[in-house]
Amino acid sequence: MKFAIIKERKNPPDRRVVFSPQMLAEARSQFPDASFVVESSDIRIFSDQAYASEGFEVTQDVTDADVMLGVKEVPIDALVPNKKYFFFSHTIKKQPYNRKLLRAMLDKNIEMYDHEVIIKANGARLIGFGRYAGLVGAYNGFRLLGIRDGLFELPKVEYLRDLDEVKQELDKITLPTIKIALSGTGKVAKGAKEILDHLQIREVTDEAYLLQDFDEPVYCLIDVMEYNKRKDGGEGDKYAFYKDPSPYESDFMKYAKVTDYFIAGHFYGDGAPFLFTREDAKHPEFKINLVADVSCDIDGPVASTIRPSTIADPFYGYDPKTETEVAMDAPGAIAMMAVDNLPCELPKDASEGFGEMFMKHVIPSFFNDDADGILERALMTQNGKLTARYAYLQDYVDGKE
Repeated sequence: MKFAIIKERKNPPDRRVVFSPQMLAEARSQFPDASFVVESSDIRIFSDQAYASEGFEVTQDVTDADVMLGVKEVPIDALVPNKKYFFFSHTIKKQPYNRKLLRAMLDKNIEMYDHEVIIKANGARLIGFGRYAGLVGAYNGFRLLGIRDGLFELPKVEYLRDLDEVKQELDKITLPTIKIALSGTGKVAKGAKEILDHLQIREVTDEAYLLQDFDEPVYCLIDVMEYNKRKDGGEGDKYAFYKDPSPYESDFMKYAKVTDYFIAGHFYGDGAPFLFTREDAKHPEFKINLVADVSCDIDGPVASTIRPSTIADPFYGYDPKTETEVAMDAPGAIAMMAVDNLPCELPKDASEGFGEMFMKHVIPSFFNDDADGILERALMTQNGKLTARYAYLQDYVDGKE
C-alpha cells in the first residue's frame, strides 16, 4: 500500500498537512508494509527538505500512489481517477458549494474517505483539528478584547512559531475583571479551556457564576443541559436531547445577563434551540459584548455571527438594535471573532497533533482488515456510487436539494 502526502491546492492556502516529517517516519517504522511519498509543496509548514532528510521521496508526480492524504478539498481538476482520497470534503451536510466536487469524485471512481466521519461505532470523532480551533479561537478573543478596549496588544497567531510561543505572549497580558462563559465539552471547548487555564483564570460553578460578583476574571464551562431546558419544566436529559431536541428551549439568557465574553465551543445539532436569537440580543439585560464563535454556524445559534471572518481580517461588530454589521468598537456593538479556519493559524502544532491521531486510528485499519470498522464508516463513495451510509446524499448529488 503506497500513501502520498499531497499538496494543498485550495485558496486561501492552507499550510497544514496530515503527517509531519517525524510522524511520517514513525508511520514507516510501525507499518513496514506501507510506503510513503511526498508531493512537493512550497506552502506546507514543513519544507520538502524536511521530508527528504527523513529519507522520503519528494516528487512532483504522486499518481502511482494508492492512497492520497490531504487536509482541505482537492480541486476537481487535480483529482486522480481510481484512487483512495482522505480530506475534509465538506459535503456530508449537503453544502451546495461542494456538490460538483462530490459529483466529480463519483465520476472519477474515487473512494472518498472524509476525515470528518472517521468515527467510533458510537459516532464520536476520532481525529480532527478541534483542539487547535479552540486554542486559537480563545486567544483571538482575548486579542480582540485588548485591541477594542486599549488594554494590551497580542500578535496574530500566524506570526508566532508554535503553541509555546502563543502561551508566552499570553503571559505578558493582564486581564480586567470579566466573566467568561465557555460552551461545550468536546475538543474545541477543551482547547479553549486550555487557554483560560494557562491564563490562570479561575473556573467557578454555575451557581457562583450566575449569582456572585468577583474581583478577578472568572469563567464557567457550560454544557447543553445548562443552557437548554425542557419546555414542560421537567428534568432534562442530555442523551434524550441529542436524539430529539424539540421538547427543549434555550435557557442561555441567564448566562447572557452576567457574561462579558462568550466563547462558543459547542457542537450545534440540527433542530436544537438557538443559544440566543436576535431578539434576545436586544434585551436590555443582555450583557455579552464580545464573542469568540469557534463553532461558527452562520445565522444560527449565536445570533451575532452573521458572517464568517478571515485570518486576515478576523474581527467585526454586530449592532443588536439594527441587526447589522458595524465596526467592532462601535457603541453598543457585540465585538465578534468568527474565523472559520482557525487551525490554519497554528499549522505546525495542528499538523503534529493530527498526524498522531491519524496514525493511531486510521493507518492500522489498512493492515488489520479494518477490524474496528473505521474505514467502512468513513467511506462515502465507491465504484462510482454513494455507499449505503451516505445514500442520503443522492438528491444532493442530483441537484434536487
